[in-house]
This record gives sequence, structure tokens and C-alpha cells, in this order.
Amino acid sequence: MWVATARKPVQKRTEPSRGGKSGRPGGQPPRAVVRTATVGDWIGGARLRTLPLAVSPVALGTASAYLLSAPGWHWVRALLALAVAVCLQIGVNYANDYSDGVRGTDRYRVGPSRLTGSGAAKPRTVLIVAVVFFGLGALGGLALVVLTGYYWLIAVGAVCIVAAYFYTGGKRPYGYYGLGEVFVFVFFGLVATLGTTFTQVGSVNIESWLGGVAAGFFACAVLMVNNLRDLEQDRLAKKHTLAVLVGNRGARILFTVFVLIPYLILIFFSIFYAKAPLVYFTLLGAIPVIVITLTGKTPPEFVLALKITSLTALVFGLGLAAAIAF
Repeated sequence: MWVATARKPVQKRTEPSRGGKSGRPGGQPPRAVVRTATVGDWIGGARLRTLPLAVSPVALGTASAYLLSAPGWHWVRALLALAVAVCLQIGVNYANDYSDGVRGTDRYRVGPSRLTGSGAAKPRTVLIVAVVFFGLGALGGLALVVLTGYYWLIAVGAVCIVAAYFYTGGKRPYGYYGLGEVFVFVFFGLVATLGTTFTQVGSVNIESWLGGVAAGFFACAVLMVNNLRDLEQDRLAKKHTLAVLVGNRGARILFTVFVLIPYLILIFFSIFYAKAPLVYFTLLGAIPVIVITLTGKTPPEFVLALKITSLTALVFGLGLAAAIAF
């Protein structure tokens, strides 16, 4: 998905020409030299600020599993589910960097530069890194399958990886047709939460379903504010995100709805779990981010909103997980 971490823009310089047999006065013409990606650039390409979207559903799914069978709670399976979620999140970030770069979409970006689009890294290298993280996620998923004995989950994992790549990859990426929010809601909300619960106890409950919905809408909010920042540039690049389709005002309203729905779901948990109302303290992050998004006009404002939304999603998920389990 997704959201690039701020990195220094590509620095270009020209080397003076040296004497040679170029047939031109003064030798060969100056050549543009592109800065090679550093370790920091690669870490930035992983977009670490999006990782809370992988952690939160696993926490909620684990808490729901603990509720179903506390004596039989499998912490190893919980860690494997977390590894799968994190690896797939990083993998889709690099795959998005690669696909948007080779497609030329990033020519219109006003936000932080990307590895592929900036020329700091070769497209093939970025793709290989994406595949490596997809592979690591697949290995973690395979370990879960072996431990649980539910071999049909291999098909679920394969669908997750395919969906992650074709979000912006392939000839007709569905992320270019307003379906990005559907992807993150299903896979980084429902599938991540329900899958975590199921692989630990072999069943799911209402807590897992509702937790998955809450996590999914937070993920949608993060994607929406990211695309709101790039709305005009995506329109020029003919990348028809949901933000582009509904327009500036509609995107801001949808973002607000996405952020508030988890707090409506929290009403259910507050009825049955004494500590759940404490999670409403995360509104201290949610309300300001709504105000910033509704009134923001510059890319830095939307980047700030993205950071706060991601952090709020993490604290919400961890807090609610603790309220369910303890």
C-alpha cells in the first residue's frame, strides 16, 4: 500500500566532459549522475510507518484467540502470524514502488521520492526485494499451515500474495480503479485478524470479526489520506484511486467515516469488557487527525495526518486487544 517514508530527493549532478574523440567541441557532453540508493533509502522504501497496520490486526486476532482458549494459546503461532503480516506489508510496499515506478506514475509525485521512480535503485532490484519479502511471508505462512494442519490455508496465502502484487502491478492493477480500499479492508483487516485467530484455536468469534472490521477501516483511512495527498497527481497519471473518483471533498468525508467507524464498533466491546472504554482515549489522536484532513491543503499536512492515523490505529488495536484478553 502504499505510503512512502520521507527520503531525500534524488540528487543529480553533471560531470565535466573529458577530452575524447566524440566529434564534439570539448569532448563528450555532460552526463547526469543519479545518486545510488543508500541503506536509509531502502529502509524508507519499506515505509515503516505503515507497519502498525500489520501489527494491530494480529494483536486483535491473538486476543480473540486467547479469549476462546486461554490455556491452549499458541504464542509461536501468534509470532508467525505477525511475521507473515509484516513481511506482506513490506512486500506490497516495495511492489508498489516498483510498479508505480516502471509505469511512470511517480513522475507526477509531490510527496517523498520513491526508489524506482527517482532512479535511485534499478527496477529489477526493487522487484527482487519485494519478491524476497513475499517469499518470507510465504515461509511463515507455510510454517503456520504445518503447525495447524489446515493445508487449505495455502490457497488463502497465495491469494494474499497475488492480490498484493496486482494492487498496482500487472496490465490492469485494481488499485488504479478505486479498489485499493477494498483490498486493504479485506486483507489487512478481516483476513489478518480472522486468520490469526483461526490458526491459533481453529475457530473465530464475534470479537475477531469486529476487531477485523475496525482494523480494516483504519487501514482504509491510512490509504485514503495518502491518496488524498496525491489526488491531483494521480489524476494526471490516470490513476483512478477512490480519492480521485469521489473528489477532494468526498475523500475527506470518507476518511472521517473510516476513522470513526472503529469507535462505533468499540461500543459493543465496551458493553462486555470493562476495560474497553479506556480505548476511547485514542480519540485524542483521532479527532485532531480528522481536523487536519478536513482542513489540510498541503502535502506535509496529509503526511502528518497519515502518521497520526497509523499510530492511532496501533494504539487502538493494542489497547482493545489488552481489554479483551485481560
